[in-house]
Amino acid sequence: MTQIENIKIKNFYKTKPSKKIKSLLNKLILEDNHIIKSLKKTYKDSWNIKKIQKYRNLTNITLVGMGGSIMGSKSIYSFLRNKIKKNFFFLDNFENTKIKEIKKKSKLNLIISKSGNTLETIVNSNVIVNKKVKNIFITENNKSYLRSLATKLKSEVIDHNNFIGGRYSVLSEVGMLPAILMGLKVDKFRKFNQLIKNNFFLNSIVNSVSNTISLTKKNKSNSVILNYDEHSSDLFYWYQQLIAESLGKKNKGIFPVVSKMPQDNHSLMQFYLDGAKNNFYTFFFTKEIFSQKIKSQGLLESRIYLKNKNLQNVLYEQFLATQNVFKKKNIPFRSFVIEKRDESTLGTLFTYFILETILLGKALKINPYNQPSVELIKKETKKRLIKN
Repeated sequence: MTQIENIKIKNFYKTKPSKKIKSLLNKLILEDNHIIKSLKKTYKDSWNIKKIQKYRNLTNITLVGMGGSIMGSKSIYSFLRNKIKKNFFFLDNFENTKIKEIKKKSKLNLIISKSGNTLETIVNSNVIVNKKVKNIFITENNKSYLRSLATKLKSEVIDHNNFIGGRYSVLSEVGMLPAILMGLKVDKFRKFNQLIKNNFFLNSIVNSVSNTISLTKKNKSNSVILNYDEHSSDLFYWYQQLIAESLGKKNKGIFPVVSKMPQDNHSLMQFYLDGAKNNFYTFFFTKEIFSQKIKSQGLLESRIYLKNKNLQNVLYEQFLATQNVFKKKNIPFRSFVIEKRDESTLGTLFTYFILETILLGKALKINPYNQPSVELIKKETKKRLIKN
């Protein structure tokens, strides 16, 4: 078990860390790389803080975007919901009921698209933008539909760093401006400089990548996240995009699956334990300060062992019990236990998963920064809309 600040990590136990992977990580840390720069405290955000101040007291805010433009912010909001005293609405799909609700309540629209030409973001913006609600746009400093719309509306425009792809942008303007509007502290998220001095952190990433590469060579290419924290679902949907879009190329890659626990004990677990052996697993648990207590007086004698327990106690024992069964069955897994839910912890997780993903790409000889096939659907959809 490795302790990194408020996170306990149990690494994969199969393969010894690779010297080659460690060398790749050392080179990555020293790269003149805009994504790496965004993880550092020295990263220069492109917004004018004085112009943003007037929006900080608004309590009902809508974020409009797709994929990496919005998933990082959703992760932050969900994971740190207990610290946030505002209402944020996230529009990242075509949802009529949600749009109707948003139009009633929202006082600020934050519209995010790297290219400024994302179809779904354009459509949703068109539906919700009105004269009564202020708008901020985050997009590249290039000619685009959303840039033109922002000019027409005389809205605030914040430049999206064009060297940072959406799925890697959570610690840049894309995720940190929403964090500021949530009332959170940006400097606590950016942990890179501190973390790269921590040998436990670096060794854990090397261990993870070394084992993942070894497992893929044995045709284990499905990464299943067993998530025991209801507030981390969005974090792992962010992670799902990060892994799938970064590594799914050249008939290679890792297929990430998010599994809701303990609910999936009663459906998917049978397959995990006795089905095809092409999976490896990540267990994730967060310790909570408050948890609903079980009513001891209402317990029948046959379940008296639940006396004086709460939901957190039961969930944690299930978390440990499942790991014990996996170990007995020789199923590969690692685990994360979060001991404190705050900006620093979440910043560490973002940094860990971003470095891990880039390193996996380099080790698999895949470009982790592009997504060549994503444009195919966009082009085909545009053709059909023009034609019909």
